[in-house]
Amino acid sequence: IYMINSSFSNINTIIRPPYFFISGFINIPYMKYYYFVLCFVYIISLVGNTFVMTGIYLDRSLHSPKYIAVFNLAFTDVCESTALVPKLLDMFLFSRQLISYDQCLTSLFFVFLFITMQSFNLTILSYDRLVAICCPLRYHMMVTHRSMLQLTGAAWTFAVLMVLISVCLITRLSFCRSLVINSYFCDHGPLFRLAAPCSNVVPNQMMAYLNPCIVLYLPMVFIISSYICITHALFTITLPQDRLRAIKTCTSHLILVAIFYLPVILTYVLQSLIPTNARIINLSLTSILPPMLNPIIYVLKTEEFKVSVKKLLRRGAVRAVSRVKPT
Repeated sequence: IYMINSSFSNINTIIRPPYFFISGFINIPYMKYYYFVLCFVYIISLVGNTFVMTGIYLDRSLHSPKYIAVFNLAFTDVCESTALVPKLLDMFLFSRQLISYDQCLTSLFFVFLFITMQSFNLTILSYDRLVAICCPLRYHMMVTHRSMLQLTGAAWTFAVLMVLISVCLITRLSFCRSLVINSYFCDHGPLFRLAAPCSNVVPNQMMAYLNPCIVLYLPMVFIISSYICITHALFTITLPQDRLRAIKTCTSHLILVAIFYLPVILTYVLQSLIPTNARIINLSLTSILPPMLNPIIYVLKTEEFKVSVKKLLRRGAVRAVSRVKPT
């Protein structure tokens, strides 16, 4: 009877280790240079996205429903970079690869939350472009400040719930063998697979399959479908200059979509064929490069934002000149 009770209690005991070890990149020379590049990219990302948010906040002409999603995208870019890069640099530049159990789950929650919101923001911007080009007469009725705030709020709520479920399912797992996470942060897949010999990880596997479908594949299907409709609508525009103007409004969004979705989807689809180091490098770059490139693309490709930036710079120059007192 004692042996049965003992084994039963062992089965129901959750083993939570005090620390995990983040393995990062394995046997790659000169990786410190790569980390310095990540630091440089992070600084540009912070400056660029802060510039975009400041420009939207200061210029009243950009207080349109579309720029609620653009502001939210810049905000999530800053948060995602900040949740990932400083900890990554601290771990691998200073050899502090041990991370506590609670810190690991916290990092997992925030990194995946902001990556999820990046995808949802791009989907909301796709909806904006779809309505603007396919239903131009109804655009101001369908895309309002209220509807954009509702879409953004719903996206945040759904993202928090979805990531929270994934994190909560990990808290029920026991880690009784290896504590080495083969990734560059507390990644969901490599983390729950460590518990496979000791716990039932089927619910975690289901979430691992469900999350990419909801975060990557379904938004990508919606975006592709929306651009099929947009392409059809462009052929109905008779004036070439109007068609060109409509195409220009979509190019910046299409570039952002390609930068964000294609590398991540290819990595997930081909993960069994990609070596561990190549997978980690690809995922780290796809997590860090889009937040840096998003503000650059919006400044260079969006005409109304370029006009707004010139206006703000001109206003700042006038104020600076007016403050200079004549000698």
